[in-house]
Amino acid sequence: MAGCTLSEIPDDVLNSSKPLILRGLVSQWPLVQAANASSKNAIDYIRQYYQGMEIGAFVAGAEQEGRYFYNAEMNGFNFSKQRGNLEPIFDFFCGQSQPPEQKHIYVGSANVDQVFPGFKNNNNLPALDKLKPLTSIWLGNQSRIAAHHDTPQNIACCVAGKRRVTLFSPEQVENLYIGPLDLTPAGQAISLVDFHKPDLHKYPKFQHVKPQIAELQPGDALVIPSLWWHHVEGLSNFNALVNFWWSDSPSYSAAPMDALLHALLAIKHLPKEQKQAWKSIYDHYIFNQDEHAFDYLPEAHKGLLTNKNELAARHLRRYLLNKLNR
Repeated sequence: MAGCTLSEIPDDVLNSSKPLILRGLVSQWPLVQAANASSKNAIDYIRQYYQGMEIGAFVAGAEQEGRYFYNAEMNGFNFSKQRGNLEPIFDFFCGQSQPPEQKHIYVGSANVDQVFPGFKNNNNLPALDKLKPLTSIWLGNQSRIAAHHDTPQNIACCVAGKRRVTLFSPEQVENLYIGPLDLTPAGQAISLVDFHKPDLHKYPKFQHVKPQIAELQPGDALVIPSLWWHHVEGLSNFNALVNFWWSDSPSYSAAPMDALLHALLAIKHLPKEQKQAWKSIYDHYIFNQDEHAFDYLPEAHKGLLTNKNELAARHLRRYLLNKLNR
């Protein structure tokens, strides 16, 4: 995608409804320059910003081949969640010269401003400043992160090691066999399909998926639109990824996933005819794109339909909480 620089990314790229690869977007970052020299240089560059804050990490045995997933009974996971100082993890990564024989370590979504203060002074995307993005960093050796989706818009910057990201549009959800909503490895529901060894007898619809595959080198960036499913592989002995997340919704908006969970409680069990009726009602009140659909009501009488500012959102929250607490 041409025309993109650290300080200028067109709105049609930021708001793209499909994934876009921005080759070499962050190739001039000092971290990427260090990574191009060696993994140790990249690790040393990152650790100079580390101030000792404890952080969580996933640790899995070599037999898992970097796939962070459920255990066989699906009542837990095939890795342990540990929390502590990052220095021993940096030392572990520096000591690797061959594919891991002992364990896989994955540090996911560490808040850059909190854990590595000062990092963004020289490794940033000024083009996104107006969006006030949250910036995260992901560190690990070889890894396979199951397909999941995120609500925010996202630019993922490959800064060390090689990455492969396999993407699917939101409409392909039924082909991905998504697991539990309430027991998840890291907060988001994930696909149960092993992309390296798909069991088509157990998951037959997976053969109909239409993936888009992004192969990323250090310096490349990937625009991941909201709610696109993505399976992420770290292919090198040391991998680092920096994400910039932002939302188009006002800060006072509620989480759409909460609405889905409430619908599971209130609507999922209803008879087919009633669910179809509610679908029509949802189409009218929620998915209707006509901005003038409720112009027949005087503004003073639109009540809960006027959810256009923080005060109205607070009122709607109070109304909903009162309903739920009855």
